[in-house]
Amino acid sequence: MRWILFFGAFIGPSICGREKFFGDQVFRINVRNEDEINKLTQLVNSENFMLNFFKHPSTFGRTVDVLVPAVSLQPVKSFLKSQDLEYSVTIDDLQALLDDEDEEMQQNEGKERSGDDFNYGAYHSLEAIYREMDSMATDYPDLVSRVKIGYSFENRPLYVLKFSTGAGERRPAIWLNAGIHSREWISQATGIWTARKIVSDHKKDPAITSILEKMDIFLLPVANPDGYVYTQTKNRFWRKTRSQNLGSRCIGTDPNRNWNASFAGEGASDNPCSEVYHGPHANSEVEVKSVVDFIQKHGDFKCFIDLHSYSQLLMYPYGYTVNMVPDAEELDTVARHAAKALASLSGTKYQVGPTCTTVYPASGSSIDWAYDNGIKYAFTFELRDTGHYGFLLPANQIIPTAEETWLGLKTIMEHVRDHLY
Repeated sequence: MRWILFFGAFIGPSICGREKFFGDQVFRINVRNEDEINKLTQLVNSENFMLNFFKHPSTFGRTVDVLVPAVSLQPVKSFLKSQDLEYSVTIDDLQALLDDEDEEMQQNEGKERSGDDFNYGAYHSLEAIYREMDSMATDYPDLVSRVKIGYSFENRPLYVLKFSTGAGERRPAIWLNAGIHSREWISQATGIWTARKIVSDHKKDPAITSILEKMDIFLLPVANPDGYVYTQTKNRFWRKTRSQNLGSRCIGTDPNRNWNASFAGEGASDNPCSEVYHGPHANSEVEVKSVVDFIQKHGDFKCFIDLHSYSQLLMYPYGYTVNMVPDAEELDTVARHAAKALASLSGTKYQVGPTCTTVYPASGSSIDWAYDNGIKYAFTFELRDTGHYGFLLPANQIIPTAEETWLGLKTIMEHVRDHLY
């Protein structure tokens, strides 16, 4: 697992009003043993650097990606040297990448406003994604409907695309989730690409055609719309929701620590300023509760897949305990087949395993909740890459990522189709 520590020093607004990262760099630290994890924890806990985790330390043998603001470069280098921690610089000009991303998005949306079709090889605003969802429902009324399942904390609609050939009857279903962590833009982009792939391949690809003959697919491409908008207007690296926390100046809850699955257990924090703050209670985040309520009311979901980035992992429950789930052997087999299918396109390798032992303990996660509530086939994808770009994966990798991910998704959905009863 590649993980990034975020040192929160921001300087001024960008052209789009976003905070800037002039002179900031990303370091990669090699963690070789438990002693080095302990040394790194000193850095993490140092208030002098105002640290803010992207992903928490796990076990040694994994590299650590650290975003270091310009003002902290020398002290951080000195600390790493004094502790004999090996590191290299993987991104030496973070702001340049952000500027390129901004410029490309603005050019693309300008073309689309001028009449060009939706570009699936570009990153998009929430409004553009919602317009495309509406277009799909309009263009394929016999297959697609756009369903509003609730509203976000800031009162943005939560839209799901329902793909069904069942003429309104309630059928077994698959839930595809994306964008629960707002900064993971490749997940939202892969989600909306997947929606287009489903409508394009229906009645052409026997696999997806047969899946939709037996099941419905529900796809939520932006599970955290407030956070997503915030990444495009204020802070590109925002992870959480935008809810207010009583008694705290810090905003937001980690929506993937907020599900009622060993809530407030290991791998979550009770500090509202933490990136993995679990919230005041399970389902406190309206974005999470809306999905929970919808799935429970429906009552017949067989599969729940959550798309994240980054690290190239395919995981299954549990995150909150090292104990294996009763269906671990089957889930592992399905995940390995999916990872093999994914790799068949361009050789992208995914690591497979249960969340807790593959990366780190994480309580209150979506797939653990799904599994504990009778949805056996519960999986998390951590999409490209393994840390070179991290959350700033270039737009030219969107379609290659989505295409290979589709092969993995389809493998899982075919297995679910064949094991409905």
